[in-house]
Amino acid sequence: MKLAITSPRPGVAIVAIPTENLDASNVKEFREAIMPVVQEYDTVLVDMTATKFVDSSGLGALLACLRTVNNKNGSIRLFGLCRTVRALFELVRMHRIFEIYETESAALETLPQG
Repeated sequence: MKLAITSPRPGVAIVAIPTENLDASNVKEFREAIMPVVQEYDTVLVDMTATKFVDSSGLGALLACLRTVNNKNGSIRLFGLCRTVRALFELVRMHRIFEIYETESAALETLPQG
């Protein structure tokens, strides 16, 4: 899976998930593509605008990313969740674990300046 990765400032990466489904069919590719990013950057903003469906394996992959970043006192911020994906996050209480924003600019605004 080819992720679009940008770095608006040092230590911060924005990663766009390029697929409609983050599920068992592609979660292995997703993990392989995103793990180097979460290992390199302290703060990772995940653009989920294109993603319309996430299953339990997709949630597990995002949690693995969160654990990796949390181990170095970093953070993961999700943005651009569609209504159905947002509803899933709320149903399984993941919205209490992840920082979720409507837009990229809203997620960036909350980062400490530095």
